[in-house]
Amino acid sequence: MQILLVNPNTTATMTATAADAARRVAAPGTEIIAATSSMGPVSIEGYYDEALAVPGLLLEIARGEKAGARAAIIACFDDTGLDAARALAGIPVIGICEAALASVSFIAQRITIVTTMERSRLPLEHLVHRYGMTGRAKVRAADIPVLSLEDPQSNARDRLRNEIAAALREDKAEAIVLGCAGMADLTAELRREFGVPVVDGVAAAVKQAEALIAMGLSTAKRGAYAFPVSKPYHGLLEPFEPKALTA
Repeated sequence: MQILLVNPNTTATMTATAADAARRVAAPGTEIIAATSSMGPVSIEGYYDEALAVPGLLLEIARGEKAGARAAIIACFDDTGLDAARALAGIPVIGICEAALASVSFIAQRITIVTTMERSRLPLEHLVHRYGMTGRAKVRAADIPVLSLEDPQSNARDRLRNEIAAALREDKAEAIVLGCAGMADLTAELRREFGVPVVDGVAAAVKQAEALIAMGLSTAKRGAYAFPVSKPYHGLLEPFEPKALTA
């Protein structure tokens, strides 16, 4: 089976990090097809970046579904464009925040998400509420730019470690969720270092995508996630007219 993994920012090295994490946990017979958005911001840090990342994300999901993907994963912890993608696609679409929280809910009661920038903390708190984890999951920001995770000269990884240590000490966290797809390559190392479950949303999304495919399930197409109404789109967004994307 093919599972499409889409990085909704335009930084290909971050796509590679997420794809590697996905392939490490994929079952035999699962092929991870990784795609980087062709338009939008180089990283997603806040509401403005998120909004402008959605068109490129939708384009890649439409292409991946046409090419035979059985499910799609949005490799951004903001679950960027998740509802729009579910309405567009006929295959299951999974956000890595929702996947991580669903998975960690089986193994811990007190959970802390450690993300990058402070501006990302409130959007993630909204997702915690949306996914029914209020009271169980807290969100901390290590105040590190997303792209600094790829810079060995930065102190980003040390700051991430310091924030995890504070979560264990102050929040009494029983498990840590990594709040950025760019952290996916640190999961095993952080588990060993801190001795607690550390959950990466990319890996969690792969296993949940495999489960949905195995059960023959896809997104409901009545109500909220019904296919978009066919209508004209004007200006720069004309190529995103629903019939143009899905034809």
